[in-house]
Amino acid sequence: MTASLTTQPVVEHRAEQPCVGITEVVTLETFDIVERRLPEVLTWLAAQGLEPAGPPYFRYHVIDMFRRLEVEAGVPVATAVDVAGGEAAGEVRAGVLPAGRYVAYTHTGAPDTHIDVITAILEWAAGRELVWDTTPTPEGDAWGCRLASVLSEPGTQPPGAELVTEFAFRLAD
Repeated sequence: MTASLTTQPVVEHRAEQPCVGITEVVTLETFDIVERRLPEVLTWLAAQGLEPAGPPYFRYHVIDMFRRLEVEAGVPVATAVDVAGGEAAGEVRAGVLPAGRYVAYTHTGAPDTHIDVITAILEWAAGRELVWDTTPTPEGDAWGCRLASVLSEPGTQPPGAELVTEFAFRLAD
């Protein structure tokens, strides 16, 4: 059963946003591997004397929902960061969240509700004939930008508490 959305998603334009993150290839069952990388990104950023410029996120680069997910655990930063420092950077890589039109929706609920909410967002967009910025590849659908930003303060929620998550999926030009 698909969840119903409590409010309507919005279509908004976003500017390009520099970011840093670590990418992992996981499955739905092993997603915690990429979740555990987020503190590493935040620790690296703090060691550089930098602050996040927004909430941490999970960016889905490639999705084959039942086989593999290429997901980045990252944070936006105010300006582009040079991570060419070899071993000091570890697996942290600099990038950008691309500018463009996005469908955005903020959800409050447990992580086990996310798949149903995402399905409802995809159905909402299909009903409006919106086209996603995706390209099919042998590994799955490559997304121009598909984000789940964690708006709840990480580590402050009691076990089982509902999270506040913003989903933002880039539309094709």
